[in-house]
Amino acid sequence: MHILLLKTSSLGDVIHNLPVVSDLRRSFPEACIDWCVEESFADIPRLHPAVGEVIPVAIRRWRHQLGRVATWREMRDFRQRLRSRTYDFVLDTQGLVKSALVGRLAQGRRLGYAAEAARESFAARFYDDTFVIPCNLHAVQRNRWLAAAAFDYPVDLPLDYGISPPAIDIGWLPAGPFAVLLTATSRDDKLWQEAHWHAVGRALSGAGVSAVLPAGNARERERAERIATAVAGAVVAPPLGLRELAALLAGAGVVIGVDTGLAHLAAALRVPVIALYVATDPSLTGVFGDGFVRNLGNTGRPPTPAEVIATAERALRR
Repeated sequence: MHILLLKTSSLGDVIHNLPVVSDLRRSFPEACIDWCVEESFADIPRLHPAVGEVIPVAIRRWRHQLGRVATWREMRDFRQRLRSRTYDFVLDTQGLVKSALVGRLAQGRRLGYAAEAARESFAARFYDDTFVIPCNLHAVQRNRWLAAAAFDYPVDLPLDYGISPPAIDIGWLPAGPFAVLLTATSRDDKLWQEAHWHAVGRALSGAGVSAVLPAGNARERERAERIATAVAGAVVAPPLGLRELAALLAGAGVVIGVDTGLAHLAAALRVPVIALYVATDPSLTGVFGDGFVRNLGNTGRPPTPAEVIATAERALRR
């Protein structure tokens, strides 16, 4: 059996789909499983040993470059690559029109959410078989329940993200135990106050734990550098790709982060993780795992530094 999975974005959503691969491999050990994903997140499926071919798509980039000949050439090449193989099944766990349209380009029986369960109901028109999955489940469970319904296996298989960190030497890390502080996120309203990060970083430093702060763009780096300046021994990480970030997270004693995909990656790697919610509700999309996983705060009710410090102390004592 040859299966194509469609979960293209965003980072947290892609990570939430990893257990589907593990469930399929457990249920069908001989199945070949490919995955179509946005190019910037392609390294995540590659961490799972049961994923065969990773097929990058660039919808995010293409839609801003439709006036370029090179874009249309890339789109043609992508279509040819997707259609070069016939799949038995194409499973769309994204439930969006854009993912359903990508599925229409692939050859195989298309499976997805029913209209009342899809994130965009019109997407259901593009599937051959649809399934009603409760909307009040966590995103990880919704993905897994959809796959279980589509392939007729139990929904209560053990949770397994199935990934291991790559073996990458990180020579710039401080000596001794460290915590990763994920201070950046996609929306300003999801940020935690810098003064709160100062308090957490200083508490960690006082316990002999160094703070490491990854940063992406220039604005995120400026924020990380301001926080690091106020915390003794704190280090701002150099620019890192997803593979390097996975290796960094895997070595941490605890990961503390705002509502960002990297917090979900830490949970998938079974690293103790504390996710901080300021403007979003974690009930359906919070960090999810069977290790030390804590979601603190909610919409309009950010956690206090004291809550975070106490939770981090418990994580580090494990």
